[in-house]
Amino acid sequence: MDSDLRIRVLIVDDSPFVRKALLRIFESEPSFTVVGVARNGKEAIEKALSLKPDVVTLDIVMPVLDGIETLKTLMERYPVPVLMLSQFTHEGADLTLRALQLGAMDFVDKSSKGLMDFLALASEIVTKAKAIAHNKPKAISYEPKVLSGYSTRGVVDVVAIGASTGGPPALGMILQKFPKDIGFGVLIVQHMPKGFTATLAERFNGICAIRVKEAQDRDRIEPGVALIAPSGIHMKVRKGGGSVALDEEPANLIHRPSVDVLFQSVAENYGSRSMGVILTGMGSDGAKGLKSIKEKGAMTLAQDEATSVIFGMPRVAINSGVVDKVVPLTEVAEEIMKNA
Repeated sequence: MDSDLRIRVLIVDDSPFVRKALLRIFESEPSFTVVGVARNGKEAIEKALSLKPDVVTLDIVMPVLDGIETLKTLMERYPVPVLMLSQFTHEGADLTLRALQLGAMDFVDKSSKGLMDFLALASEIVTKAKAIAHNKPKAISYEPKVLSGYSTRGVVDVVAIGASTGGPPALGMILQKFPKDIGFGVLIVQHMPKGFTATLAERFNGICAIRVKEAQDRDRIEPGVALIAPSGIHMKVRKGGGSVALDEEPANLIHRPSVDVLFQSVAENYGSRSMGVILTGMGSDGAKGLKSIKEKGAMTLAQDEATSVIFGMPRVAINSGVVDKVVPLTEVAEEIMKNA
């Protein structure tokens, strides 16, 4: 590949082993060129400003200047697509979510593999770095307020939401705007590594008026409650509605949980008294399920390109003709409230 067309990557990690592993991963990919390596946040900022990379891989826990402070400075001085990598993301899942809020586009959980298995993460690292390169970071820069003056119409029992890359801050923006007395339940699929959906739910529950929890099998679908599908398992509506079922079938899908699986079960059990919302994310998960919801006469929404971190999932759904309305992230909650 022409060197001018390659994705220029800056590797930032305090571990010599991880730096070496990341170098091997990117140097074996013809679409990447490693322009620099940094051992801490101070070095990272200096090198980012001088080398102008297209994407940065950034460790969270580092000496001199940690990943969060480094990220803040990068977003101010050289807003660049950032892929967070940390060995400590299980214990520090909250830090990872904070990084996404501050403008990091995605993350890879290094702790899901031992150090010796690090190269097993190569495919995930490369795919995510490619997806975010050349995209403009979008930090959620203000705290959304609970909507007042909106009275729901009482025509929707369930709002189903699907998201992937860029989803956690987008979901936070929407959920924080819902008053606690909304007349519908919320079901969410967010593609994330295992272990992170519980922290995500806890974080949202602490800042939202509605109740937010990681779903458990047979949890009731109730007004004013948002259930987030756990990583690694599909969430469906049980036959007849009223509660959720968690299981591994179909096992052959790329994503588990799958937005399509959730949406299709919502369409089957709630029909026209449902609503489907597709948010930022790479790939096409959700478009088929959104079609099922629309065919039942229910409303479908998609996040617009300008506010999406990655305009993959919404684009596919829109191009498939299954979206009733395309709206910026700042207006998604209002649109849901007006039509529910």
